[in-house]
Amino acid sequence: MAEVYIRVAEEENEEPMEIPSEDDGTVLLSTVAAQFPGACGLRFRSPVSQCMRGVRLVEGVLHAPENGWGNIVYVVNYPKDNKRKMDEIDASSAVKMKRGDMKTSDLIVLGLPWKTTEQDLKDYFSTFGEVIMVQVKRDAKTGNSKGFGFVRFTEYEAQEKVISQRHMIDGRWCDCKLPNSKVNMQGPDEPLRSRKVFVGRCTEDMTTDDLRQFFMQYGEVTDVFIPKPFRAFAFVTFADDQVAQSLCGEDLIIKGVSVHISNAEPKHGNRQFDRTARFGNGFGESPLWQHSWGDIVHSPSSHL
Repeated sequence: MAEVYIRVAEEENEEPMEIPSEDDGTVLLSTVAAQFPGACGLRFRSPVSQCMRGVRLVEGVLHAPENGWGNIVYVVNYPKDNKRKMDEIDASSAVKMKRGDMKTSDLIVLGLPWKTTEQDLKDYFSTFGEVIMVQVKRDAKTGNSKGFGFVRFTEYEAQEKVISQRHMIDGRWCDCKLPNSKVNMQGPDEPLRSRKVFVGRCTEDMTTDDLRQFFMQYGEVTDVFIPKPFRAFAFVTFADDQVAQSLCGEDLIIKGVSVHISNAEPKHGNRQFDRTARFGNGFGESPLWQHSWGDIVHSPSSHL
């Protein structure tokens, strides 16, 4: 008797595979499972009723329908729980493959204690994955830490995990994030612009000392300015532009109030504000500013 093959696929619209039958015209479930792991049966669409019909299974043997196997495509049955697990595995594998293709970046670590060394950083972050680079930024003259540093991982998955949470390093909470790409957009003649941030939604009980003490946890603060008369905003200047840019777009809580941090950078070609006349002496020259301060004060949900 010539060997008979039946056409089997995981789904109706997929290309079928030919599975050999036994000499008596039956098909062993083990033969199907060898090509479709986890299979527990077969079904087919009736040419008459167009409904799906199950193939009779007796003690591991699949029996042909009344009119024989024919030239129709049989679809594999899986246990519901097993199919769900297989789908989850496929989805998980796809995510892992996608992550594996993504490259890691240098992450900025903000709020480091002054005593933290590069070895301390490496020891801490190694618990998340293989570390290929750590650096604590230090003052070129004194050698003292500036209160922030950088770390880079081998695996993208480790990077994602680190960014998603805060970190207790040497007894202090630290933040780890991607440096703002705008740091690299400044011109060579504008060295101070990216070091200064605009602090919106301030309240009258916030003093320069309050702001200085709060922002020192992220890095060295060189200047704090609150305009007079009070206009519900302030400017904070850091010693390092990367610290300033990493905070832009954040909403932070100061004295129980949510303040919004954004770039304090000029927008050329807009109307001019004389900072000396408006805000008092010692604030600087008179560049062109990006926003109307009134708009900022009255739009607490806007991201500047």
